[in-house]
Amino acid sequence: MYIRLLLLLTILCVLTCPVQTHAEEQLSEEQIHTKRMELFQKSEALTHIPWYYLAAVDQYERSLRFARKDREKPSSLISIYIDAEKWSGPLNPHLQDENPKTISLFNGFGRDGDYDGKASIKSDEDIMAAFTDYVLQYGTDRDNFKLALWDYYKRDKTVSIIMGKAKIYKHFGTIHLNDKAFPLPLRFNYSYRNTWGDARGWGGRRIHEGTDLFADYGVPVRATSYGIIEMKGWNRYGGWRIGIRDINNTYHYFAHLSGFSDNLKVGQVVEPGMVIGGVGSSGYGPPGTSGKFPPHLHYGMYKDNGLTEWSFDPYPHLRQWERKDRIKSRKS
Repeated sequence: MYIRLLLLLTILCVLTCPVQTHAEEQLSEEQIHTKRMELFQKSEALTHIPWYYLAAVDQYERSLRFARKDREKPSSLISIYIDAEKWSGPLNPHLQDENPKTISLFNGFGRDGDYDGKASIKSDEDIMAAFTDYVLQYGTDRDNFKLALWDYYKRDKTVSIIMGKAKIYKHFGTIHLNDKAFPLPLRFNYSYRNTWGDARGWGGRRIHEGTDLFADYGVPVRATSYGIIEMKGWNRYGGWRIGIRDINNTYHYFAHLSGFSDNLKVGQVVEPGMVIGGVGSSGYGPPGTSGKFPPHLHYGMYKDNGLTEWSFDPYPHLRQWERKDRIKSRKS
């Protein structure tokens, strides 16, 4: 009777008592960033690899996981991707091997970073230890770190993107950089609709890879995110234009400008709301061509997935940022 009662109580507890699963252990965005920073700073203390280099690689990899179907979505603090074969060793018959000794025997990537006797590909500290051990084979200074990145990714653009992220993180001293801003100040008159994918004829048949925001000449154009200026100058289609890469591997394209803000240069770090130029009607011809269409800002967004880059519709993002800016202005 006692055993039956105990069994019944156990079943009731399983059915009714709340069970805290991994998915339910929700942390705030700030808590996640704090824990992630702790791991980067701990790795820096152990290896002397600057934390912002490690943060840049991790953020690059995290963005790839959202942009590619062949990668699992992030489920832990660290998103640096190492496939099972590289982790365990190319000739290791046991792809799920977590024994540091046999992994080392087969020249595997895996390391035991949390000193629990296992080299687990699911452990944040083990992943960090494995990646930092790889970097230390080259050195911790900027040039050697870039060389390590090139040997790891075999892609110049990836190296450039990661180094740009590192510069952003170093500049602001934090990885908590998710704020956005609408590209035009709300106090000015402007209008826009969803024009992504519309046909364009000048210079050959093509589609419109962005959203046009119509406003008067000289209305300030602002950076929409934390990022780094990758491009600045003239393009026969876009006129005076600026390209900014943010921390999520997204490239923000601002075109048809009337000009640029003073002292703005390629490689400069920007933040949301920073004025980078003015609305204009430049483009569709050689440098200096203007007035072939009404003044407006052409705003485009492009995603890099580590293999290629493509445009996507910025209109939903613009609407969201516009709403958030309106809420901020009402509170201020």
